[in-house]
Amino acid sequence: MRILFIQESDWLKRNPAQPHHLAEMLSLRGHEIRAIDYEILWRKSKGGLWSKRQVFNKVSKIHHGAVVTVFRPGIVRVPVLNYVSLLFSHQSEIEHQIDEFKPHVVINWGILNAYLATRAAKQSNMPVVYYWIDVLHRLIPFKPFQIIGELVERQTLKATDRVLVINSELRDYVIGLGAPPELTQILPAGIDTKQFNPDANHAPIRKQYRLSEENTVLFFMGWLYNFSGLKEVALEMARTPDNNLKLLIVGEGDAYDELERIVIKHNLQDRIILTGKKPYQEIPDFIAASDVCLLPAYTQESIMQDIVPIKLYEYMAMKKPVISTRLPGIMREFGEDNGVVYVDKPEDVISRVQELLKSGKIEELGSKARKFVESYSWDRITDEFEGIINEVVQEKRNAAKASSTQM
Repeated sequence: MRILFIQESDWLKRNPAQPHHLAEMLSLRGHEIRAIDYEILWRKSKGGLWSKRQVFNKVSKIHHGAVVTVFRPGIVRVPVLNYVSLLFSHQSEIEHQIDEFKPHVVINWGILNAYLATRAAKQSNMPVVYYWIDVLHRLIPFKPFQIIGELVERQTLKATDRVLVINSELRDYVIGLGAPPELTQILPAGIDTKQFNPDANHAPIRKQYRLSEENTVLFFMGWLYNFSGLKEVALEMARTPDNNLKLLIVGEGDAYDELERIVIKHNLQDRIILTGKKPYQEIPDFIAASDVCLLPAYTQESIMQDIVPIKLYEYMAMKKPVISTRLPGIMREFGEDNGVVYVDKPEDVISRVQELLKSGKIEELGSKARKFVESYSWDRITDEFEGIINEVVQEKRNAAKASSTQM
């Protein structure tokens, strides 16, 4: 089957997420995969005001042997004009792919280009699946555009053949935006239980970053948003005179520079470790080196209300307990006794860790976490996804046959 993925993020530079896993798993199963992505990190790119169209062949971020061809349309690298130029360049690329590649199904993960792809696919009588892992319009940096983004999403939701979401909270949300309930279903995140193995050797990372066996290591990975709560956790560490408590942060993003300033100002160089971005293949080793994993995001941040980041499944697969703020999507997904411990605000993380250390429950919570996610293997998730797109393709073919018979 020929499958076209459409997203509004950088396929190569951003951390692997649902699209990458599914695309590469489907590639390994013999499907031909193409993706259209967006230079979301253009502000940090060198070059002129206009980026040229690029093609990246044989892309594989996770699974050896997988092959994804990524097409990146050019944009104008100027605020606001980047969106305007996207409308034209992505429209052209989508039409080109539909004409040349002739996909059997289009899978959308974006906003503007998802709308464009849905409209173009409908004109060619191709089925469309719209997959939500985030409330994307809330991530638009220019807030007035968030309203426009939501309106565009509403139109796309109503026109798609199937809507997939990553959890129950998000399903309720998209139905509220107009997604047909009967066409909206949950397909959760997955984990590679072999790669994220709790028996992985933690010694090399501990040695590299001078972490002793007496140290309790708190861990966070991913994009460092300002609302991630890490700055508050870092400041709370500065107030806590426990030198055995360490914070290991893997990733880059908006909050990185401020975290560096906090480390220097409060002389936390031996207690807070900022590694920057690391290859995905190394992530299990970093998690293995930790004792407790964190998701201390602001509970009032709208983007975090309905989602369940894939990193939580990876933390839990490594038999690590997770301390999270009381985010609705996460509480609904994991409940109260499956290895996730909740706090009201980021500032409460350190005291909660100390309570867990005194109670001696960290290992018990880690075992519960691993047990909860063992059924979320990528093989099973890909089986279900493959079944859904086969069903959507067949429904479209049946509808076309019925229409031609009536004529």
